[in-house]
Amino acid sequence: MATGMRIRVRLKSYDYKVLDQAAEEILDAVLQSGGEVVGPVPLPTRIERFTVLRGPHIDKTSQETFEQRTHKRLIDIVDPTPKTLDSLSNLDLPAGVSIEIKM
Repeated sequence: MATGMRIRVRLKSYDYKVLDQAAEEILDAVLQSGGEVVGPVPLPTRIERFTVLRGPHIDKTSQETFEQRTHKRLIDIVDPTPKTLDSLSNLDLPAGVSIEIKM
């Protein structure tokens, strides 16, 4: 087994629908350029919860809870071609998706 180059793409977003759409676009671009893809692998969702008192002075039992969910996906590109790298750099992803590429 020859160990070649590997590109790891991490996607983060607050909206899972937009995140899945971006992952689908990356998969299409890589497969059309002749690369091999492993993923997208869903990573654990990070949930941040904030509890806020409703009243400014009294009544501690009256509280509101808000949460912010960060969804993540991982895509590995095995043995990418130069055409694959070019298609990844020219990709137009939806707004609200953070992308991190490691080689």
